[in-house]
Amino acid sequence: MADFNNFGASDEENAEIKKLTLEVEADTDNFESWEKLVRACEAQEGGLNRNSSPQALATLRDVYDRFLLKFPLLFGYWKKYADLEFNISGPESAEMIYERGCASITNGVDLWTSYCSFKMETTHTPQLVRELFERAATCAGLDFLAHPFWDKYIEYEERQEAQDKIFSILQRVIHIPMHQYARYFERFRQLAHSRPMDELVPADTLTRFRAEVEAETSAYGTGLRPELEVERDIRSKIDTMFYEIFQKTQEETTKRWTYESEIKRPYFHVTELENSQLANWRKYLDFEEGEGDFARTTFLYERCIVTCALYDEFWLRYARWMSAQPNKEEEVRHIYMRAATLFVPISRPGIRLQFAYFEESCSRVGVARDIHEAILMQLPDCVEAIVSWANLERRQIGLDAAIQVYKAQIDAPHVNIFTKAVLVTQWAFLLWKIKGSVDEARTVFLKNVQWYADSRHFWEKWLNFELEQPTNSELESEHAERVKQIFDELLAKSRISSAAKKELFLTYLAYLQERGGPGAMNQFLTIDREIYGPPSLTVLDKPTIKENGLARAPMDEATRAKAESRYPAYFEYYMESDSSNAQGTASFQ
Repeated sequence: MADFNNFGASDEENAEIKKLTLEVEADTDNFESWEKLVRACEAQEGGLNRNSSPQALATLRDVYDRFLLKFPLLFGYWKKYADLEFNISGPESAEMIYERGCASITNGVDLWTSYCSFKMETTHTPQLVRELFERAATCAGLDFLAHPFWDKYIEYEERQEAQDKIFSILQRVIHIPMHQYARYFERFRQLAHSRPMDELVPADTLTRFRAEVEAETSAYGTGLRPELEVERDIRSKIDTMFYEIFQKTQEETTKRWTYESEIKRPYFHVTELENSQLANWRKYLDFEEGEGDFARTTFLYERCIVTCALYDEFWLRYARWMSAQPNKEEEVRHIYMRAATLFVPISRPGIRLQFAYFEESCSRVGVARDIHEAILMQLPDCVEAIVSWANLERRQIGLDAAIQVYKAQIDAPHVNIFTKAVLVTQWAFLLWKIKGSVDEARTVFLKNVQWYADSRHFWEKWLNFELEQPTNSELESEHAERVKQIFDELLAKSRISSAAKKELFLTYLAYLQERGGPGAMNQFLTIDREIYGPPSLTVLDKPTIKENGLARAPMDEATRAKAESRYPAYFEYYMESDSSNAQGTASFQ
């Protein structure tokens, strides 16, 4: 980062940039703060140019680099940065910015068009310019709105007076479904009339057309015809063939127009999209996948994840689709890497976990382990990541390795007590379900209740554990006593809300009704009276007692919210909500 105490601007500018920098560092996701900082840096010394101080230029570049690292899909700012570098340092520096920008937005029609236009004006070697145009055509040429790029390519060849290359470009473009397909075909058709026939179609096609014309001539018995007449008939067949191509392109364009006409924001922005926009992208992807063209489907996904870059759903969908294609392991990896390292915030770790599972499936266990550790460096209380990591170790090494992960996190001072409560229940689960030791699992619950009595999750899992133990007529009374002990402990030790306790006690009522013995209804009515009765009878609000006999203070609202949190896995959100008729914006969460 530039030295904000010594970058060559006035004291007033200095103070403003420093203030804005602190605002950005306090909330790096705040786009408006970034924009203000960029504008302030551009305005240094009355507007920067090649004569500005090195310190001011360093400050500008530092802010642009950090801004575009955070938001790499903002094509307008890449263009602006390139223009600034051109004015400050010349074409080589500007070209480096364009290269970085096009690497960040590989399918950006506007940025590639700007880059090619820049190259046209600053490079006098046609081969280098054409190489850039060809790179751009590969990356952005299939876009439905790619006509500005193709127009620029044709314009360049017109400057070079290269009619053969113009025709070659048009010969490619007439096959692409896009917004202005018709005018390209009209120009292609006009040029085709003046081009040699061997340029229009492959040699075998030309031979076939000639044979057809000669066969038609023989059928009418007209004898030998002048070559000009034969060529006229061959050209007529070629023209018919091209018109069929036009009709096919027209048909494909019409199919896509249904979806293209609904896209209101084809570029990236940090603000949320309308639900209707997401629904349209889903339908468009469904359509293109159904068409079965790998290149076009890939290109549409790349367009989609520019517009919808902050929505996990489309990254996951892209990775799933790509993984279903043969021999695309590296492509899938690249999708996950972009999502995890650039666009989806760490606060939503699901796609990173999916990335870890992908790497594990590719026998890259070390990478999968590193992904889990990286999540926990930023989110030390991420239950899902810890449980996922423990199960990774269980699958690859064994039960003891998984338990060791839990123990390490439970002993860690930086992990929240309610997170630890969940991990203890997972530890008990492993002992029960994987090792098959009910006694060891029960011991874990009994020994830890004193530490995690304020966790609703702990009570739910303990209760479920006991309820799922097999019994018979001889063991049912012992089993009933164990279940009763859980609820006695709950009332005596837990500070979770009365509402949460009431919900847990519903399970006990159902147990007494369905599995209780002869005196179970006495217990049922006692609970009904003391838990669900009026305030004068309820025992729910009595203060809990510590081991030393002292009453514990009630939890504040924030702590209670954590104590009663639920911990769903990210894949529980796989079900897409029907947003086709939903109003308003779609949350990133």
